[in-house]
Amino acid sequence: MILSSGLKREEAGLAAPVPLRSDFDAAALRRLARASRDPAQTRRLLALSAIDAGGSRTQAAALGGVGLQTGRDWVLAFNADGPDGLIDAKAPGARPRLNARQREALRALVEQEPMPAIHGVVRWRLVDLVQILFEDHGVSVSQQTLSRVQRGMGYRKLSARPRHHAQDPQATAAFKKPFPARWAQIAQATGGKPIEIWFADEARVGQTNTIPRRWARRGTRPSAPKDQRTASASLFGAICPARGTGAGLVMPRCTTEAMNLHLAEIAKAVAPGAHAVRLLDQAGWHTTRQLVVPANITLLPLPARSPELNPVENIWQFIRENWLGNRIFASSDAILDHCCHAWNRLIDQPWRIISIGLRAWAHGF
Repeated sequence: MILSSGLKREEAGLAAPVPLRSDFDAAALRRLARASRDPAQTRRLLALSAIDAGGSRTQAAALGGVGLQTGRDWVLAFNADGPDGLIDAKAPGARPRLNARQREALRALVEQEPMPAIHGVVRWRLVDLVQILFEDHGVSVSQQTLSRVQRGMGYRKLSARPRHHAQDPQATAAFKKPFPARWAQIAQATGGKPIEIWFADEARVGQTNTIPRRWARRGTRPSAPKDQRTASASLFGAICPARGTGAGLVMPRCTTEAMNLHLAEIAKAVAPGAHAVRLLDQAGWHTTRQLVVPANITLLPLPARSPELNPVENIWQFIRENWLGNRIFASSDAILDHCCHAWNRLIDQPWRIISIGLRAWAHGF
C-alpha cells in the first residue's frame, strides 16, 4: 500500500510519534496558554495540551490550524526549550552595513572630533563620515543609513556648551576629588552641624530674549518673536538639590548689595540647625570683602571658567526653554513678573530641582 501523507503513515502506525516531555501535563499547558500574551504561543500550547490529554496528533494539528509536520515541529521545539520554544523568534533582518570593527572605528572618529587643519571641517557632517568610511574601510553607506547607525550607537546632534578658551582642563578634576574632605572640614568647623550643598548663580533676563528649539516639520524653519530692545533684570537663583528647594531674587542688576540680599534669602531657606555651603563662581560681587555672609552659610568658590560644575547653569537653560524664551517683554515690570513666575514654578517642582541639580561628586559620598 502506498501512503501519500504523513497523516496516513501515523494512522497506520508506521511512524512513531515524538513523545512530549513529561514535566508539563495537560492542565499545566492550559494554564500557560491562559497566561500567555502571545496568540501564537497560546494556540500551540492548547494544541500540545490536547496531545498530552490523550488526543491524536491529527486532532492536535487541526486544533492548531496546521498540518502534521508543523505540529511535529511544535513538539520538537517544546521538548527542547519548553514554553519559550513556542514563541516565534524575531527575524534576524538584513546584515548590518557596518560590522563591529567598523562601528568602533566610527565611534572613535566621532569621539575625537575633527582637526580643521587635516579634515578641513570644524565639526563632523554625515557626508564627511561617509567619505572617511569609504576611503579608510572600503564600506559604502548612505547618509541616511549612517544617521540611523549613529542614533543606534547613542549619538545625537546636540548644541555644544560654550567653553572658555583659557579654561584649565585639570581644574575641574582637582576641585571634585578633595570635595568630600572639604565637606568634612566644614562640618567639623561648624560643630558637626548637618551640611547642605547649595549651588548659586545669576542670569540676565531681558527684552533681547532667547529663541529655544521647537518641534516643526522637517525642511522648514519656524519663526519666533525677537525683540531688539535692551531692558533687563538679573535673576539671582540658588538651589539645594538634596532637599529639592531653592531661593531666588530678581534684582535690577548684579551688585554687592543685591548679592547680600540673596545671601539673606538663602539663609532663611536653610534647614533649621543646618549649615549651607554655597558653591558659586568667582564673579566680582561673589568675592568682594564687602559681602555680609550669614552665620549659617559658607561660601566656596568654584574653579575659574568652569560653569559645568554649577547645575544652576542647567536650571537657567530649563527655565528659558520652558517659560522665558520666545517671549516679548513689554516693559521692565513684565520682565520682573515673568522671572518671578518662572522661578516660583520651578520651586513648585522639587523633583525637577533634584533631577537637574544632583551631582555625584557633591552628593554621592
